[in-house]
Amino acid sequence: MPYLLSAKTTSQSVSSTVTQANHWFSNINWASIQATIINRAILIVIASILFFILNRGGKYLIRRVFSHYENSQLAGSRFATVKMLVLNIFSYVVIFFYIYTALSILGIPVGTLLAGAGIVGIAVGLGAQGFISDIVNGFFIILEGQLDVGDSVQLGQISGSVQAVGLRTTQVVSADGTLNYIPNRNITIVRNLSRNAMTAIVDLPVASDTDSGTIERIVKKVNAELVPNDKDLTKAPEIVGLVPSQWGGLVYQVRVTAKPGTQSAVRARFLTAYVDALRDAGITVRTAPTGTKLP
Repeated sequence: MPYLLSAKTTSQSVSSTVTQANHWFSNINWASIQATIINRAILIVIASILFFILNRGGKYLIRRVFSHYENSQLAGSRFATVKMLVLNIFSYVVIFFYIYTALSILGIPVGTLLAGAGIVGIAVGLGAQGFISDIVNGFFIILEGQLDVGDSVQLGQISGSVQAVGLRTTQVVSADGTLNYIPNRNITIVRNLSRNAMTAIVDLPVASDTDSGTIERIVKKVNAELVPNDKDLTKAPEIVGLVPSQWGGLVYQVRVTAKPGTQSAVRARFLTAYVDALRDAGITVRTAPTGTKLP
C-alpha cells in the first residue's frame, strides 16, 4: 500500500511539472524571438558588408594617396615602411569597430565589458603580455628607423630581406624564398646590412717566392679595366698586400667596398678577374691544404 501511494505521488509530481513546462512554453512569444533573430542576423550581414566596403575602400584610398609620392624623391624603403604601417593600423581599427558593432547588435553590453578594468587587467596580465610587448617594441623599431622594407637584415638566426614591418610582427624573406614572421618582442639585435657600404676581402693565395710587385701591377691593371664599368662599387679597391694566412701560406689581399647587399657578387667578379690575369701572367694561385679553411 505505501508503494502505491508513493507511485501515485510521483505520477502527480511529474504531471504537474509537465503541465508547468507546457504553460511556460506556451507563453513564449516565438514569433517575436524569430523576428529578433532574423533582424539581428540581417543587421550583422549589413554591418559586415559595410565594414568590408570600408576596409577595401580605405586601403584603396591609402594606397592611392601614397602612390602620388612613389615616384618622388621622398619615396624609398622608409616610405614603403610607413605605408605598410598605416595599412596595418587601419586594418586593426576597422576590425576593432566591427567587433564592437557586432557585439552591440547582439545585445552584449560592450560598454560594461570595457568598464571592467579589473577583468581587462587580469586578461592583460595573464595572456596579453606578449602582444603588448610586440606592439611596444614594434613602435620603437619603426620610430628609430632600425629597419625598413627592402633592407637586407639579420635578426637573430634569420637573415634576408624585409618585406613588411608591423606593430606586432616583422616579415623577412630568406634567400631561399621562405617568409618568416618574427614577433617584434623577439627582435633584440638588428644587423642592418643595407645602411652603410659593405666591404669584402678578396684573397689571392700565392707562393712565398712570388714577386709582390708583379702581383700589384696585375691587380691595378684589372682594377683599371673593371672599376669604370662596375656600378656596385662605392670606391676604388684598396690593395692591402701580402699577409700570412691561417693555413701557413701567404695571401695577397684586396679590399673592395660595394653597395649594401652586392659585396659578395663584387668580390666574386674581382676574384675571377684577378685569378685569370695572374694565371695568364704565369703566376700560380695556390689553394689551401685539404681540410683547411681559408681566412
